[in-house]
Amino acid sequence: MSVKIIPKNALKSWIAKLKENDYRIVGPVSKHGQYVFADIDNIEALELDYPTTVLPPKKYLLPQREELFSFNTKTLDMKETIEVIPTVIFGVHTCDLHALKLLDRVNDTGYVDQHYQARRAETYIVSIECLKPCMEHSFCKSMGTLTTPEHFDIHLTDLGESYAIEVGSEKGERLLEGCSSIWDSTEEDMDRINEVMAEKWPNFQYRLEFDVTELPDLLSVSQNSPIWDALGDACLACGMCTQVCPTCYCFDVEDEVDVALETGKRVRTWDSCQIDKFAVVAGGHNFRSSNALRQRHRFNRKGKYQYEAFGELGCVGCGRCALSCLVHITPIRTFNGLHRMRTKTQAGEPISVEESLS
Repeated sequence: MSVKIIPKNALKSWIAKLKENDYRIVGPVSKHGQYVFADIDNIEALELDYPTTVLPPKKYLLPQREELFSFNTKTLDMKETIEVIPTVIFGVHTCDLHALKLLDRVNDTGYVDQHYQARRAETYIVSIECLKPCMEHSFCKSMGTLTTPEHFDIHLTDLGESYAIEVGSEKGERLLEGCSSIWDSTEEDMDRINEVMAEKWPNFQYRLEFDVTELPDLLSVSQNSPIWDALGDACLACGMCTQVCPTCYCFDVEDEVDVALETGKRVRTWDSCQIDKFAVVAGGHNFRSSNALRQRHRFNRKGKYQYEAFGELGCVGCGRCALSCLVHITPIRTFNGLHRMRTKTQAGEPISVEESLS
């Protein structure tokens, strides 16, 4: 990877150049006291030094609602609907980079999702180094997502008056074409980068009380833990945790047909495994009928199932679910609670659910 330098005051002209080349520019902006990824019409609105966004950048690859294809019941014609706009996403945090890495693997395995793949091919990721925790709920250091995977096109590191630019792909090289305010890094620049990175690590704390590599095994032996019942009793089954998660990809599919029943379209929308009717099948049977079973499934997906299927943990430590949960169900409290209960049980010492989750 090559490392280049761009002054902060040149960022505006670089983005203007990208817009001239018909790239759609999106990035974090402030909205009603929170931050969201949105289209950047005014460069002044772009906030690269932000805590976290309400929704992850996955919404540009897996829209909350999208048309898959249209059809005609009389002619039996079907036409796929794939709308792709070359899009540059600025300011992606490292935890979300790891999430995109998992989504790429999921959507390129087995039945390949052509809609996702088409968007991904025309999506350019400009990530940024996290130099301080996003918020109190983030635990990226514990999950191993504080470091940058080689899964970006451009990666920025804030050096004060300038940004260091790591070019991670040919797509990244294309983004820099025609930008004259960039130079190759010098030895002095590299020393500054090393200094910034060294200062970064003490700002983050480990929040898991065990090594994250133990998580899949911990969940395997905790299938019958009473902690799931406690979480189920508290859970409102609102689905907010999955709506804000950067690695959830459950969806529902509906056919919308006109009144004459002649033409229509198939539409895909986000869904949630935490909603009580999600697992209802033919005959009215619900194979995850309780909140406790759904909570257990959710945490197994994040810490066990996706790791076994794709080699990547489904939780990246972003903390969005903890921030959005109305009853304060959090991954850290849950994972640490399961660990405490197992440790005490193995030692033959009594421990209550309340003590485990304290």
